Amino acid sequence: MNQILVTEKIYVTPELRRKKKLYKLQFFLCVFLACSLFSYYIYAEYDRGKSEEVSQEILVGLTKQKENEEDNTIKVVDDIIVVALNDNEEPETYEIFDEQPSTVQYTTEDGTNYTVESFLNIPRLEIHYAVFAETSPELLKKSLNKYWGPKPNDVGNYCIVGHNYKNKTMFGRLSEIVNGDIVELEGADGKVVKYSVYKKEVVEPTDTSCTSQLTNGRRELTLITCTNYGTQRLIVKAREVK
Repeated sequence: MNQILVTEKIYVTPELRRKKKLYKLQFFLCVFLACSLFSYYIYAEYDRGKSEEVSQEILVGLTKQKENEEDNTIKVVDDIIVVALNDNEEPETYEIFDEQPSTVQYTTEDGTNYTVESFLNIPRLEIHYAVFAETSPELLKKSLNKYWGPKPNDVGNYCIVGHNYKNKTMFGRLSEIVNGDIVELEGADGKVVKYSVYKKEVVEPTDTSCTSQLTNGRRELTLITCTNYGTQRLIVKAREVK
């Protein structure tokens, strides 16, 4: 009995060709998007790392500057500050002013000038940064910013804003704070005041009630950062420890 061999043929229609081209295009688009997202993530992490270097340079530089000033021999004679720089130089004199400095200037190695108003320290969370006197998108990349309020450690509500970075820099660990944690704020005058956390909440971006200056004559701190992928705000409130 003869066997008949039938060869199956696939007929490529115009519709099938169109679908194959579409699948190839979708595949290349997916690869391109994946590479773009990965490159953006790498760049974002690099940029955050460089910003962290700048903030730490400012913090360390101003700390050394303050230590050098404290190493000098200082005494007050008839409302004149006498500073002895070393044994071989004549002492320098400065008049005493009632107004204490509210900011300090620092120039980084790249020549950029920054105005620092205070220093925030949360010991348990190892958050320690300089607080710039103003806020802007560019300044927020470098360190914490003052958002609203009086001078550091004056009566009122001193509000600080910072980024919530996934690499735990800036306010990346602020969500771990709990009631009773101690927050230290040092002004440009060198005075340090301790605050105790008494409230933590999540609010909508349009809710600015946390910046109210009605503190019943107390010194308060408000720390602000983003949460839930930037759709809401994490608010931490602290009050001066008496």
